[in-house]
Amino acid sequence: MKIGSSATCVALVAVTLTLSACGSSTSTTPSASAGGSSAPAAGGGKVGIDFPRADSDFWNSYNKYVPQFAGELGIDLMPPTNSQNDVARLVSNTQALVSQGAKAIVMAPQDTGAIATTLDQFASKNIPVVTVDTRPDKGKTFMVVRADNRAYGEKACKFLGDKLKGKGKVVEFQGSLSSVNGRDRSEAFAECMKANYPGITVFAEPTEWEGTKASAALQTRLTQHPDINGIYMQAGGVFLAPTIQLLKSKNLLVPPTDPKHIFIVSNDGIPQEFQAIRDGQIDATVSQPADLYAKWALSYAKAALEGKTFAPGKTDHDSTIVDVGGGRLEDQLAAPLVTKENVDDPNLWGNQVK
Repeated sequence: MKIGSSATCVALVAVTLTLSACGSSTSTTPSASAGGSSAPAAGGGKVGIDFPRADSDFWNSYNKYVPQFAGELGIDLMPPTNSQNDVARLVSNTQALVSQGAKAIVMAPQDTGAIATTLDQFASKNIPVVTVDTRPDKGKTFMVVRADNRAYGEKACKFLGDKLKGKGKVVEFQGSLSSVNGRDRSEAFAECMKANYPGITVFAEPTEWEGTKASAALQTRLTQHPDINGIYMQAGGVFLAPTIQLLKSKNLLVPPTDPKHIFIVSNDGIPQEFQAIRDGQIDATVSQPADLYAKWALSYAKAALEGKTFAPGKTDHDSTIVDVGGGRLEDQLAAPLVTKENVDDPNLWGNQVK
C-alpha cells in the first residue's frame, strides 16, 4: 500500500435477559460469583447513563434503544444526559448523576484518553462503570461493550481491495485518533492494505468524526486525483450524507456498473446506509449493533449492581468476552459486513428501526 499524505460458562439468572460467558483461560468452567472487584454488594439501585452525542444517526438510534431495553430489564434508569462529544461535559454529567443517586454508570467516552481519572474516582466510590462502543485507555471499568473495531478496518480493506482488484486510489475518512475506535480502524485498515494490496494508494484523512472535515478532504483529493475509485468511511452516521451530496454534485454518484463508480464501504449499519446500498450509491457497510450496545450495556450495569462478575470466554449472545489487559473485560459483539446480497436481512438492526 502506498500512503498518501495526512496523516468465561458464566450464567446470570437474575437478569431478565440472560447473560453468559462460556469458557475461560483455564480448562475449568467458572460460574457466576458475587462481589467482583468492580461490583458493589448485591442490592441494585439507579443507573445513570450519558449519551455521547446527538449529531449522528447511529447514536440517535442507540439513544432510542436505551429506554426500551431499560424497561424490558426492569432497570431504574435516571433521565439520560448528553455530553455532545465533549469529555469535560461527560465528566460533569456523570459526576452529577452519581451525586443524584446513580449506583452504576453507562457512558460512551469519545475521547478515550481523558476519562481515566473520573473512572478511578467512581471505582473508589464503588460505582461500577460500563462503557459502550469505546474502551478507555486507562481506568477501571466493570465491562466494555463494543465490537472488534480492528475487524471493521480489515473488512473494509478486503472489500475495497477485492473490488478494485488491488489497484487504485482510496480516500479514508479516519475517525478521531484520540479514540480507540479511530485508532483501531485506521491501524487495521492501513496494515491490511500494506500487506495485501500494495498497488492501492490510500489517502488517510483525519476528520475528528466531523462530516464537514471529511467532505472538505474529499473535495481536495478529487481535485488532485480525479481517478479516486474508493472511499472508506469510518462512520456512516456522520459521513454518509455529505459524501453523497459531494459526489452527486460532481456527477460521480453512478451505479456500480458504470466505470466512473467509486466503491464505498462504511461503518455503522444505519438505515440510511442500507438504503444507499439498495440504491447503488454505496456498496457496503459494517453493521455496528446499536441495539445490542444498549441491551448489553444496561444488562451489565444491572449485573454489576446485583454483585455478579464475569470471566473471558464465549457468551450466549454470539460474542466473546476478552481480557484486554490487567483483568479488564470487553464483550466484543458481532458486526457483520452488509452488502447488496444481505442488505434486506430482517435480523439486522438497521432494518428494524421504525
